Amino acid sequence: MNPVRMYATATCPYCLRAKALLQQRGVREIDEIRVDLEPDRRRQMIERTGRYTVPQIFIGQTHVGGCDDLIELDRRGGLLPLLAGDSA
Repeated sequence: MNPVRMYATATCPYCLRAKALLQQRGVREIDEIRVDLEPDRRRQMIERTGRYTVPQIFIGQTHVGGCDDLIELDRRGGLLPLLAGDSA
């Protein structure tokens, strides 16, 4: 399974929703980077993604985007193959 990294904050409802969907799809470990605790990591997130909002989700080397992007990827049937290491 491809590793999952998510830039997030503790109280963001979209972060919680994204995490729940990933767990429903079998993800047991998420490398969660808390930008509310480490402001320098927020700068890193913006540089990597060009986006300012959380969550920002990476599966392997692929930047999925935010929660809505993750849900849409799942709806299209692309999430499980990406998690498994196949092309989305």
